[in-house]
Amino acid sequence: MERQYILDAIDAALCAGKDILSIYNDPASDFQIEKKADNSPLTIADKKAHATIAGYLQNTPYPLLSEEGKHLPYTERCAWTTLWIVDPLDGTKEFIKRNGEFTVNIALVRNSVPVMGIIYLPVKKELYFAEETLGAYKLSDVTARGGASLEELTAKAVRLPIKDSRDKFVIVASRSHLSPETEDYIEEMKRCHSDVELISSGSSIKICLVAEGKADVYPRFAPTMEWDTAAGHAIARAAGMEVYQAGKEEPLRYNKEDLLNPWFIVEPGRN
Repeated sequence: MERQYILDAIDAALCAGKDILSIYNDPASDFQIEKKADNSPLTIADKKAHATIAGYLQNTPYPLLSEEGKHLPYTERCAWTTLWIVDPLDGTKEFIKRNGEFTVNIALVRNSVPVMGIIYLPVKKELYFAEETLGAYKLSDVTARGGASLEELTAKAVRLPIKDSRDKFVIVASRSHLSPETEDYIEEMKRCHSDVELISSGSSIKICLVAEGKADVYPRFAPTMEWDTAAGHAIARAAGMEVYQAGKEEPLRYNKEDLLNPWFIVEPGRN
């Protein structure tokens, strides 16, 4: 049903990535950094990417919940059975540091469950896309769809997860938000596994690494918002993974009254 809109979301992500890079690659750009109410940074690239994505998705029948858009009260949102949840530029701190570890995140959520996800890494030109009946895929060296159909895109892409014969237990963790609780979890895993490797990364790339099979687990015992995880969660689900609430068997839920996520762990599905 909603699958027909995946190409709109892919086009939106790729075009937003182009907008972001036009600012990122401009040596004269100061990014016009502002501070939001929670003291997190906001740049002109966040705003430009939001406007581009909103322009593409307004042609679909579903409302938009974007980090940089207007957040309507829950009394109105609670009636949204299907909606887009978007982070136009996930990893703004990484963008400002110019380390390339930022993404465009677009998710379609139905009945609180992410059923479609698109994540684009503009600097690496890597596109992750997934839908629950389609599966999860990674496409490299892409800057525009060029009129390709969904069938053509999946034919060129690699299906996730990719088999990895490594011997190490790989944990991926936040580059900018490594909490003491996460460090404790990593130490616990080191006691459970003989050879543990830690990968530090920014933005939703961390969820993609688990979905891709390059990492075994991503623990996040620090604050995140729904738009930080929804797209990655959809990709993880379509790849046979899950994003569980820490200490529970329940996955994260979306379009809640409080848009703050509980702590979570991304790992293979337990069923």
